[in-house]
Parts: sequence; C-alpha cells; structure tokens
Amino acid sequence: QVQLVESGGGLLQAGDSLRLSCAASGRTFDFSRHAMAWFRQAPGKERDFVAGVRWSSSTTYYANSVKGRFTISRDNFKRTLYLQMNSLKAEDTAVYYCAARSNTSVSRLGSDYNYWGQGTQVTVSS
Repeated sequence: QVQLVESGGGLLQAGDSLRLSCAASGRTFDFSRHAMAWFRQAPGKERDFVAGVRWSSSTTYYANSVKGRFTISRDNFKRTLYLQMNSLKAEDTAVYYCAARSNTSVSRLGSDYNYWGQGTQVTVSS
C-alpha cells in the first residue's frame, strides 16, 4: 500500500521558520513519476493548494500567499517531499497535508491527487 507520512509540524511564533517532511512508502510506488504537492486546511476553511513540484525540484509552483517565503523540494532517492517555511505568519496556521498525483504535472486541485497523508499541525502565534 502507498503511504504518505508528514512530520515536522509544531507551535511557533510569527517570523519563525520550520521544515516539514513527507515520507512516501510502498513497494510498487514509483515516487519519481508522481507530482507532489502540499495543501493546507485552516479551521473552517477549504483545503487549499500551497506548493507543488514535478519530478524535478527545479519545476515548482506556489500559491501567491506563500511565494517568497516557502520552498518546496523533493529527494527522489529518499522518496521524501519537503516544505521549507520561512517568515511564518499567523495566517499560515493550518493542518498541512502532502499529496501525490499519478501524473508528472502539478495541479492546484486537490481532487487531482490520488494519495494523501494524515496531515501535520502547524500553529503560528502572533
């Protein structure tokens, strides 16, 4: 079975930095052929796209709200997805989910992703 497990969340103050990780596993899961993405869901809000990456970390996409502050990357050998978050704001508070799509192209729609992790909580106090 395919599993995505996020880690690295926590309680921080505005301006802090944090790095989230998502470890992918599964005997037949071809990590390198899946576009990966981070989504987040704040209390009472829809799950929104944060950042996505194609097979190479050189091809990335970001929501306008995090451009210049967050960096998505992947290590295909380690089968791990990362999200480096800098200059955190209170509005970044949410549960962060990693997702994998059975396609090499990044999509901003959650419905286009086939596999999801359980999420990791990031809380930023102002």
